[in-house]
Amino acid sequence: MYSIMIIGDNMDDVAKRIEELTELLNKANIDYYKYDNPTITDQEYDKYLRELTVLEEKYPDLKKDNSPNARVGGAVIDEFKKVVHEKPMLSLSNVFNESEIIQFDERIRKEVSNPKYVCELKIDGLSVSLLYQEGKLVRAATRGDGVVGEDITHNVKTVKDVPLTIKKTIDIEVRGEIYMSKASFEELNRIRKEDKVTLFANPRNAAAGSVRQLDSKVAASRKLSCFIYHLPNPEDYGIKTQEEALNFMSDLGFVTNPNNTLVNDVSELISFVENWTKKRDELPYEIDGVVIKLNSLEGWEKLGNTVKYPRWATAYKFPAKEVITKLTDIKFTVGRTGQITPNAVLEPVLLAGSTVTRATLHNENYVRDLGLKIGDYVTIIKAGDVIPAVIGVKEERRTGKEKDFEMITNCPVCGSKLVTSESGIDHYCSNKSCPARDIEGLIHFASRDAMDIEGLGERIIEDFYNLGFIKTIPDIFNLKRHREDLIELEGFGDKSVNNLLDSIEKVKGNSLEKVLFALGIRHVGKKTAKLLAKYYKTIDNLINAGEEELTNINDVGEIIAKSVKEYFSNPDNLRLIKSLKDLGVNLNYLSGSTDDKLAGRTYVLTGTLENYTRDELTKILEDLGAKVTSSVTKKTTGVIVGDKPGSKYDKAIKLGIEVIKEENVEKLIKW
Repeated sequence: MYSIMIIGDNMDDVAKRIEELTELLNKANIDYYKYDNPTITDQEYDKYLRELTVLEEKYPDLKKDNSPNARVGGAVIDEFKKVVHEKPMLSLSNVFNESEIIQFDERIRKEVSNPKYVCELKIDGLSVSLLYQEGKLVRAATRGDGVVGEDITHNVKTVKDVPLTIKKTIDIEVRGEIYMSKASFEELNRIRKEDKVTLFANPRNAAAGSVRQLDSKVAASRKLSCFIYHLPNPEDYGIKTQEEALNFMSDLGFVTNPNNTLVNDVSELISFVENWTKKRDELPYEIDGVVIKLNSLEGWEKLGNTVKYPRWATAYKFPAKEVITKLTDIKFTVGRTGQITPNAVLEPVLLAGSTVTRATLHNENYVRDLGLKIGDYVTIIKAGDVIPAVIGVKEERRTGKEKDFEMITNCPVCGSKLVTSESGIDHYCSNKSCPARDIEGLIHFASRDAMDIEGLGERIIEDFYNLGFIKTIPDIFNLKRHREDLIELEGFGDKSVNNLLDSIEKVKGNSLEKVLFALGIRHVGKKTAKLLAKYYKTIDNLINAGEEELTNINDVGEIIAKSVKEYFSNPDNLRLIKSLKDLGVNLNYLSGSTDDKLAGRTYVLTGTLENYTRDELTKILEDLGAKVTSSVTKKTTGVIVGDKPGSKYDKAIKLGIEVIKEENVEKLIKW
């Protein structure tokens, strides 16, 4: 048993000893996890931790906020609370070869002269946002969908290389990746095997499962780690480059990856990628690529972001790992546009951490170019380490029992004759009322990114279609006619049916862009739908627009213009639009004209607001056309301040930016 230092009951001596032990143990953690340089033995660490634990149990009021014992777990929550990120956590675009890296560099050079890049290893883990107030960790959240994540603070506090307090008493948010080392993963699976529990497929899944435990003791036992790589508002700290941001975060006590490197040009960039493609397996943790970021933060602002990705960064994905399995059949599916896709049915095989049983074969030409036969052994990869794809045939393993591939001539669902696209590559079902097309179209219409009808998921739509309740889009809004029948269905009841019908009524008030995207017009994604809705304001204006006029709109090319014009030239589609009008579905852009009165303005919120939550006021301002950011810059229109506004208020005063007190917000949004 370890000997414990005996000290008297003098509170000053006790407090001093607790502080000494806390600092000693925290420094040991930093030396071990951040610098990979242990300065005390495991036995010494355990001895000091035991002494600290005894003192904290006897004198709980003297326990420090950054005590190592705050990491052992013990907090149990009922559910994960939602967190709205002040700045969206964007994902990255991908490049897969040298040519695409060069194209990325060429796009950057059109806007930024002589760009330099920071190359960072792409850690295969779970993205996390860490929020500190006055230097103390107050919240940790998952990325979620990029806008809304989940609060995982109770689990992240158990990660030993996430500092509970940092070296400056400042407010700051940093972002990084929680991961599990290969050694920890192997040890975890060894224990699970002994306990006869299902093994984790890979370290990433293990890490993700660990941070989503309701009991933090489970997360604490998993030995997770964290690298920090992003500072969302570097301008608040006078930082001008990504390299400076990484150094700044490291100086505060965060663990940044030691292999991050600044390169001077694209040739050095490619050399870095080639080097780590070869050396990736030597690391004690998994990586799946290299993140490439423009170093200049001024360049970040100039290049901006798309709806999904920053233009100033991309991720090179390592060549996917390959496996061999048997092709047992080829099945055909029908998409919402009627396109026929052959799909490989495979003997189950584990690939890059997940079991694969199917893979797309794209089209007839793809199958014939590969020379596939049913019964072949085939090579499978995950394109981009995500989507299973068949890339080759092991002809030497053929037995003569294989069957030749035959392209179907009729729709596998409705039996209608297939037609070939203008390119001669793709096949389509000629029946515009094909049930498969209908179901896929209905699923898309109700989906989250489209009309977002809560409670009307894929399985329910398929069931309602087969029962005859929903055959067309207007049928969704007439579902209330079947209320009594729905209540009788298994799994439904009065409350759930009422909730579904309320959700359907609610989405009638969606803005035009949601409807445009939901209609499934070919080539019209979310961004284009918003662009068209904002430009034309009403569905009728868009219907009457000419193809040439559409082409002249920024970001709307000939392909999109032609597709939009063809859609609204179809009498069936015009009848659908009329039905939606008759049903009371809004077909106007809701943020137009007077509702855009704050367009072109940028606001920052700081301090504690009395009459609004930050999310509520952010939505109000954005609905009025304003942009709400988390950083004060020269381009900021005004800073809205509540109680205890902090550094953002000080920066606004320094830059001469208008400061708006909360009591004056009503004047701003109602003038």
